[in-house]
Amino acid sequence: MKTSINFKAAKSDSETHNFRKKTLDYICKELTPKNEYWMEEKIADRIQKIEVYCKEKSGRKLQKNAMPVREAVVVIKEDTNLQDLHQLAKRLEDELMIRIFQIAIHKDEGHYDKDTKEWKPNYHAHLVADWQDLKTGKTLKHQSFHYSKMQDLAAECLGMERGISGSKSRLEAIEFKIQKKEEDFKALEEKYNEMKSAINSKNFEELIVKESDFLGFKHIKTDKTIENYEKTFKVYNHRLLKNKTELESKTKQITELQVQNKELKKEVSFLKYKTNSILTNSNIYSVQKDKYLKMVINALERTIKFERFRNPHFKHLSDSQEMIKEMSGICKKLSKENNIPVSAFEEIFKDSENSVRFLSLLRFGNENLNYNDEDIPIKKRKRGRRL
Repeated sequence: MKTSINFKAAKSDSETHNFRKKTLDYICKELTPKNEYWMEEKIADRIQKIEVYCKEKSGRKLQKNAMPVREAVVVIKEDTNLQDLHQLAKRLEDELMIRIFQIAIHKDEGHYDKDTKEWKPNYHAHLVADWQDLKTGKTLKHQSFHYSKMQDLAAECLGMERGISGSKSRLEAIEFKIQKKEEDFKALEEKYNEMKSAINSKNFEELIVKESDFLGFKHIKTDKTIENYEKTFKVYNHRLLKNKTELESKTKQITELQVQNKELKKEVSFLKYKTNSILTNSNIYSVQKDKYLKMVINALERTIKFERFRNPHFKHLSDSQEMIKEMSGICKKLSKENNIPVSAFEEIFKDSENSVRFLSLLRFGNENLNYNDEDIPIKKRKRGRRL
């Protein structure tokens, strides 16, 4: 399965759509509980910070036509979770300076197939990003190869195939349309031949109505014969269309299953190779273990920030037992939603520094995490003053 990621200016109703704050007519409500959400900050608050930082850093206001907050739609798999997208967010920040502050996984959008009436899901995620360059205060300037890099990162982090380039995609689309027209023509030709064969058969002779005149000669009764032919053609036409629809539906299902089967075989083969490498090479095991634990740490950090955003009472926690209880609840929830083994959290909290760090983050938060040491508080400053 292929993935793609494309950033555009965030829309004014982005949060309303992404966090399902309004009723939509193209979703399956029964699947909405499978959606996952994460928010570090509201768009309006982030834009305010960006504007202040731009003024402080460059001495000028942010340009009116600037797009400091952008949003991407990412194609995902059915089993993609927040941990996978947090990993993608971290890579985008580390390698392209794009800082993701909102994530919404949508597994309830799609449509019903016209032929089979089956639900065809449209699995995707929305990533809302801060597009400010912290070195200049202005918006990030990316070139074409940077956007290509985004596609590579998305495919790597989500365990999917990279989307093909635009020109090749358009060519394949044209070829597909030509193939579809050829198939339609072939179906019409088959229908015509079948109808022609049926007309020439003895069955159609029975549809001819003849009557004898007063001299005993038989003549074809035109009106009744035509009526019989029209009724028969109508039945044949309906039957042919029904068979054609069923055949197309079955062919479509078989093709989809073959593609899925091929992808699953590739995935199983890769996982077997990876497992064998880890089991037989201690260095690879150590590297993979460290990499995985870093992913869990990143997901835990973001989840704590999100929970503090949703639950202001965390700021008033003072009792250590209460904090440990809340932390345990967050870890259990993260483990269940992302299939993270409990042993991973036990390994992380063996390090006393991690324990202190995460409990401190839970109680006090870290307002400056996004902007590091260069973050500017949201308030007006006198001109000429610099930090």
